[in-house]
Amino acid sequence: MVLLTIGEFARRSRLSPKALRLYDELGLLRPRQVDPVTGYRRYAPEQLEQARLVAWLRRLGMPLARIRRVCDLDGPAAAREVGAFWAETEADTAARRDLAAVLVKHLSRRVVDMSDPDPIIQPTTAGVPSAHAPASLLTLRHAALTDRGLVRPSNQDAVHAGSTVLAVADGFGADGAAAGAAAIDAVARLEAAPIPPGELLGFLADAVTRANRAIRALVHPDSAAVSPTAGTTLTAMLWTGSALALVHIGDSRAYLLRGGELRQITHDHTFVRLMVEDGRLRPEEAATHPQRLLLLRALDGGQATFPDIGLHEVRRGDRYLLCSDGLSGAVPAAALRRVLASAAEPEQAVRDLVALANDTGGADNVSCVVADVIPAAKS
Repeated sequence: MVLLTIGEFARRSRLSPKALRLYDELGLLRPRQVDPVTGYRRYAPEQLEQARLVAWLRRLGMPLARIRRVCDLDGPAAAREVGAFWAETEADTAARRDLAAVLVKHLSRRVVDMSDPDPIIQPTTAGVPSAHAPASLLTLRHAALTDRGLVRPSNQDAVHAGSTVLAVADGFGADGAAAGAAAIDAVARLEAAPIPPGELLGFLADAVTRANRAIRALVHPDSAAVSPTAGTTLTAMLWTGSALALVHIGDSRAYLLRGGELRQITHDHTFVRLMVEDGRLRPEEAATHPQRLLLLRALDGGQATFPDIGLHEVRRGDRYLLCSDGLSGAVPAAALRRVLASAAEPEQAVRDLVALANDTGGADNVSCVVADVIPAAKS
């Protein structure tokens, strides 16, 4: 057999000799022969296919450890692994894109001046902007409810509704209930934290990082390994009296009812949503797709966590809904809007929404938080 020098092999595979030496050290691409005296490496021509695969995967930005895993798989399994990696990459890119859009909007429009200790927002009456008024004239009236449903043996959802933090988490896996509770606890601690207006988004990001670390310690306290079957979604809002910030990861949702129109203000981090966006699936097919529950992003103790974080303009009369997919997956948006538009108080709204989900069969845990933006009581 005629072996190729490392220089010739590098030229044909489009990998540098330095990269080939590294991949040899990592066990990713071993040379066929190594001179015992000089250490000179030689490769077989049939190794070019694997070398080119490694080069292509590196161009995709795939980490070396994951490339090794792909190379150990057969063709169909390797294809699925590459597809899953690219879906995660697109989801991470979308998260960065959304954050960039928030920053562009904030810097260009200054809807809420986060460097101003007394920022101004625009309250409304019947959905029509009025003259500027201090944000301190507004507050939140809220209620929360979580229910096991009619089928599940236990409730892995968790909710929080405090004076400044509203949150819903939907745990999954053997330790799902504890994971959801850990995420809620991490953001609920912001209730007691004095948060400068300019650091609102940073505080939320730090809370998510703490939650993810807590889940890692919960799932594998004595190991660097992470179980992919235990974790939680998290959708939370932080109200400072002058701004409303939202953090979101997973497929729980946040909605805004404004002027009688209900709008989803979060994006589901799911495989089917990505397929819909790519045109590979029609929206009406997503609800019954066999992989509709496959999450691309969640808090599972992994190293990389990319939640969506943004600021939202607040208007008097707004009504917000945070919910797990036990509600949004069981009840059509039109029915959600009908309940939210008709219930006079948040307490009545959450009771009616949970009952509505259970009336459809109660196949999942169901949790929701409803919050109204109202004028603050005058002191």
